Amino acid sequence: MQTVHDQPENVGTRTKATTCLRALLKEGKTLFVPGCYNAMSARVLDLVGFPAIYMSGYGTSLSLLGMPDAGLTTMTEMQLNARYIANAVSVPVIADADTGYGNAINVMRCVREYIQTGVAGIHLEDQVAPKRCGHVAGREVIPLAEAVGKYRAADAARRELDPDFLIIARSDARGAHGGSLAEAIARVNAYLEAGADMAFVEGPTSMEEVERVCREVRGPVFYNMTGVSPRMPLARMQELGIAITITAGTLMRVTLQAMYDMALKLRDEGPSAEAAFIAEFRKHPLGDLHTFAGFDRIRAWEEAYLPADQLDKYADSVGHQPVRGEGTLP
Repeated sequence: MQTVHDQPENVGTRTKATTCLRALLKEGKTLFVPGCYNAMSARVLDLVGFPAIYMSGYGTSLSLLGMPDAGLTTMTEMQLNARYIANAVSVPVIADADTGYGNAINVMRCVREYIQTGVAGIHLEDQVAPKRCGHVAGREVIPLAEAVGKYRAADAARRELDPDFLIIARSDARGAHGGSLAEAIARVNAYLEAGADMAFVEGPTSMEEVERVCREVRGPVFYNMTGVSPRMPLARMQELGIAITITAGTLMRVTLQAMYDMALKLRDEGPSAEAAFIAEFRKHPLGDLHTFAGFDRIRAWEEAYLPADQLDKYADSVGHQPVRGEGTLP
């Protein structure tokens, strides 16, 4: 497998998220990146120690609009969610950027907008707009020449603002109307030649297909381990040379299950269900919700930057008391 384009290292005291992601990829290990759907779920992944995080397009659409991943979210909505997520965590974020929201010229604006959010990279797909989730039927792909032009435009735009920004080229041709795995592989190879850093063949349906992708793609492979695609251990992905693998919807599904189960209890048991839940939740590592949310950090900022007399408000105030000096300053 080839490696991603080499880029200059950041020599400042705080390394850019884009440079951090490049450094992780240079280690040569498969990077396992779970998916989040908003800033809160991203913070949980950051807290438990994942080195990078993925922003799910499906999760964004369902959590923000309550609607499926069917091309209904706008660029503004997607990049705003990406901005919230990137600014809530300390690790690089890779974000779904759908089709780039138009033709090659629109893609250039899309790349600029996502760079300005603080995410470390995006994936762009070759679907006809309005697009849809890569693991549902009814997809179509645009002509190859048009798609190549969009990836060339994406590469040009990122080099102007941040050459470290990762461009992942996704093809949906494997599961699209009239498509095939061979076409998807040929397409992502063309996209790599056009300037993309990494190839994402969406929706292989068997281990044999995954192995073929890893053999025939002429660059680093990004793998979405969800939907119709097979699951496998991280060690096997390392053997195959997969650069990044995502599980896009796990947290979203866990959240849905927990919310549904709690809603049933509230319906059937009333307020006593909440009291029982809170008593049990206090034993959880995140059971102190106010501390997880960051009130200790707010108090540390206040101690550092506000006049001392403005901290008198804590002396006789009722409620959660942030710990003095325990927050993290920027």
